[in-house]
Amino acid sequence: MEKLAVVLFNLGGPDSPKAVRPFLFNLFNDPAIIGAPGPIRWALARFISKRRAPIAQQIYARLGGKSPLLEQTQDQARALEGVLGQGTRAFIAMRYWHPMTAETVAAVKAYAPDRIVLLPLYPQYSGATSGSSLKAWREEAARQGLRVPSVEVCCWPTASGWIDSMAQRVAEAARAMDRPRVLFSAHGLPKKVIDRGDPYQWQVEQTAARVVEKMALPGLDWQVCYQSRVGPLEWIGPSTDAEIRRAGADKVPVVVVPIAFVSEHSETLVELDEEYRELAEHSGVPGFHRVPTVSSDPVFIDGLAALVRGALAGTCSPCSQDGGRLCPGGLGVCPNRTESGPCR
Repeated sequence: MEKLAVVLFNLGGPDSPKAVRPFLFNLFNDPAIIGAPGPIRWALARFISKRRAPIAQQIYARLGGKSPLLEQTQDQARALEGVLGQGTRAFIAMRYWHPMTAETVAAVKAYAPDRIVLLPLYPQYSGATSGSSLKAWREEAARQGLRVPSVEVCCWPTASGWIDSMAQRVAEAARAMDRPRVLFSAHGLPKKVIDRGDPYQWQVEQTAARVVEKMALPGLDWQVCYQSRVGPLEWIGPSTDAEIRRAGADKVPVVVVPIAFVSEHSETLVELDEEYRELAEHSGVPGFHRVPTVSSDPVFIDGLAALVRGALAGTCSPCSQDGGRLCPGGLGVCPNRTESGPCR
C-alpha cells in the first residue's frame, strides 16, 4: 500500500506566555513579512517583538495563556486522516512556532512516505502566508535530504467544501437576524504588497462572492473588509472597524464572518469576539453575531480531502483547487504559472 503524507501548514501561535516574544520575533524576522536585508530585519524583529510582547501576552492571557490554533489544527489533521483512509498520515508544519518546518520535515522523512501533498490551511494565497510556508518547506526539505515526489496546493479560495461549510454557517446567522449586513472580515495586508501583484485581496473577494452566491438570499447586504492593521503603512480596505461604525450609523445589525481563517485564534476570539463586539455596542449597532470558523466541520474536511485527491491526480505543482492558474494575468505574484484551467 502506498504511504501518503499530507502536510498542513498554518501560522502557529505561542503555547505559553514565555513563547509570545520568540513567536513574534520569528514572525517579524520572516523576509516575507519584513523585506529588509537580513541584519536590519533581525534588529527590527528584535525591537518589534520586545515592544509588542506585553500587549500580545495580555491578549493570550484572555485565551488561557496560549493560542488554541495547534489543537484545532491537530483535530483537522486527524479528521482528514479519517476521510483519506489507511495509508495516509497528516502532519502539521507551523510557520512561527512549534511544530515548525524543520521538526516536521524530520518527522515526514522518518515516516518515509511514497508521496507528499503540501496543503496550506490558508484558502487564499499570499506570499506572506502560503508562499512563505511553502518556500520554507522546500528549503528545509532540501537541507535534510527529503527527496520524495511532492505536490503543492497553492490556493483554494472557492473550493466546494470550504464554500459549502461557510455558506451554511453564514446563512443560518443571517436568517436569524432582521436584515443584517454581512461583513466578510479578512486579515489585512499593506497596500504596497497588493500593488506588487499579490493575489490575496482578489482571492478573498472571490471567496466572499461565492459564499453569497451559494447562500442565494435575495437582497443580502454584504461587504468585504479587513482587520488587524498594524504599523504606519497604508493597508487595504475598507477596514472592519470602519464598517462596524458605518453599520452603527445606518442602524443595521451585523454578521461578522472570518472569511480567511479556518480555525479559531486570537484574531477571532479576541479581536472579533471582544474588541469588535465592544466597538459595535459603542457605535450603536443594534445586533452583532460572529460566525464561527469551519474548524473540523465534516463538510470542510471532505473538501480538504478532495483537494488532496485532486493534487495527486494532477500533473502540476503548485496546483490550485482546479489544477491550473486561477488568478488574472495582472497578479504576477501568483505562484501558478500554468494557464487557466485544469493541468491534467
